[in-house]
Amino acid sequence: MASTGAGAKELENHHGERPVQLANPNVATMKEDVLYHFSLSTSTHDFPAMFGDVKFVCVGGSPSRMLTFIRYVATELGLGHPGDEYPNICSGTDRYAMYKVGPVLSVSHGMGIPSIAIMLHELIKLLYHARCTNVTIIRIGTSGGIGLEPGSVVITRQAVDAYFKPEFEQIVLGKRVVRSTDLDEGLVQELLRCSGDLSEFATVVGNSMCTLDFYEGQGRLDGALCSYTEKDKQAYLRAAHAAGVRNIEMESSVFAAMCSACGLRAAVVCVTLLDRLQGDQISSPHEVLAEYQQRPQRLVGHFIKKSLGQA
Repeated sequence: MASTGAGAKELENHHGERPVQLANPNVATMKEDVLYHFSLSTSTHDFPAMFGDVKFVCVGGSPSRMLTFIRYVATELGLGHPGDEYPNICSGTDRYAMYKVGPVLSVSHGMGIPSIAIMLHELIKLLYHARCTNVTIIRIGTSGGIGLEPGSVVITRQAVDAYFKPEFEQIVLGKRVVRSTDLDEGLVQELLRCSGDLSEFATVVGNSMCTLDFYEGQGRLDGALCSYTEKDKQAYLRAAHAAGVRNIEMESSVFAAMCSACGLRAAVVCVTLLDRLQGDQISSPHEVLAEYQQRPQRLVGHFIKKSLGQA
């Protein structure tokens, strides 16, 4: 078993800046770096000019959600007006979508560990080639809660796997590689204080369980396959709750591991759409779910404003 990763503090230089680092020496020797899934390349795009001022990166599952977020942030920061258009920087591909306003970059990552991992490899290289410093990256999304009222927001302390261990495991060249999934505790507390500033919805700090699947991997009884009982499911979810897990999603572990390894200050902020102890299906009305999904955006938007001295 190998373990790898470096914390953001270890990568801070003597000027107090935190440059984005790559845990891969090969990239520095490449004449051209094609970010295929973004339809961007270092030979055809001026990354420092396009992205060098980025300080906040927010990532989420769907392109429409991330477009909504960039419109919201633009208005909140006084950098845009309702109805303004924001072009998709990755319009040459339909894999991901990317939007930018001022120091904020908003990127979709699709669903699940493989999709977000591919996006993160190229996003982190983009920030590296752009020579960005002091970048904060936050995943905003939805999740299933454990023992929480629907609509509660969870700020992740640790991303844990299905065994409740704070680690991300990947097989690399046939060998098991394990990376830590700790997130920046200072950033967690800053976000919690921002939620207190807003006083609009319940917010808790807890562990997030990252699974490989929406159905069996999360103990649902309503998938095409199911080999366990309601009693089995309840026992597992209650064990997760006892281990500090407050929500379940499908991206946080690789997100935490990769950001930590590359010196990025990172956080995960997800709203819960239901209490999994009470059921499996998401049945709230559309307008209720739409408002729930805005909650992480409002919290992170306030954090960005506050960080820029505008709140």
